Amino acid sequence: MRALVQTVSRASVTVDDEVVGKIEDGLLVLVGVTHDDTPEKAEHLARKTHELRILDGDRSAQETQAPLLVVSQFTLYGDVRKGRRPSWTAAAPAEMAEPLINRYVEALRARGATVETGRFRAHMLVESVNVGPRSIWIEL
Repeated sequence: MRALVQTVSRASVTVDDEVVGKIEDGLLVLVGVTHDDTPEKAEHLARKTHELRILDGDRSAQETQAPLLVVSQFTLYGDVRKGRRPSWTAAAPAEMAEPLINRYVEALRARGATVETGRFRAHMLVESVNVGPRSIWIEL
């Protein structure tokens, strides 16, 4: 699994003119799944994300109770080493990815995190105002 974690003053996801997820002063997390990912990796990534000391004062979302907006992002596994058109072969199929994204979100919530989400397989408009900016890449 891969995650791009960004500190934001606000972020939202809109689907068909409806805001389906929205946070303030927290973390926007774009998450991708590949073929060999497991529920255990999803839980490990949740712990890593929640405890990541990326917020002001070298603090984590766990410490500050900052909310997270999680958005599934298969394009994190895009491969552009050959040619100009990305290859998506490293991205897990939706049938495998969706349960792992859900497991990731459930694991965050089990840790006490406030989590908003996008909508899987939907055309989403993601808006964010980055703080810092600070962006961290996590790969398991």
